[in-house]
Amino acid sequence: MESFTQQVASIAELIKDRRSVRVFKKDPVPRELIVELLNIAIWAPNHGNRQPWRFILCMDEGRSGFADAMVATYSAEERAKYGANRHEYLLAIPAHVVVIQKEDPRHKQWEEDYAAVCCLIQNFQLAAWERELGVVWKTNNYLNDPGFRASIGIQPGEKIVGILHVGFPEVVPPVRPRTAADELLTIIDKTSLSN
Repeated sequence: MESFTQQVASIAELIKDRRSVRVFKKDPVPRELIVELLNIAIWAPNHGNRQPWRFILCMDEGRSGFADAMVATYSAEERAKYGANRHEYLLAIPAHVVVIQKEDPRHKQWEEDYAAVCCLIQNFQLAAWERELGVVWKTNNYLNDPGFRASIGIQPGEKIVGILHVGFPEVVPPVRPRTAADELLTIIDKTSLSN
């Protein structure tokens, strides 16, 4: 039986084939593979070659500390209601990659750097998909919680751009349709400028 990426023959097909995966197999993901994918992802375009990123990888026993830090952001009521299930869910994911932006105090550079880190994340997702790994990019409210940030080692002047949950897919979501670009496209050309 063919794997779900064996038919991907071009970058365009890879982009269209990739899915956000939320249900993972329990199989561990080799640390070397994640590092290899990050080393591909860092070739994202970035202004002035500032490379405004760093990473924290939580895997194996490190997942427990990550899950503890996340659940600690809940109110007492939320912890009682959702805490145990959320903790168990996070422990079942083979790896969590925290993608961090070094925040430049200059507005233009900050925006350029944020865009670059987002490109890096897409590179990582595509490279992972090519290697039959699933990823979901999460941007939940707890990323800004001071306790969570301190627990996982985020420094002042750093922004968490996302948490990437990584593992081999148990369930690959179906294709969801996209609105064609030509339906959203405004063209400004010589003719329209002369009117």
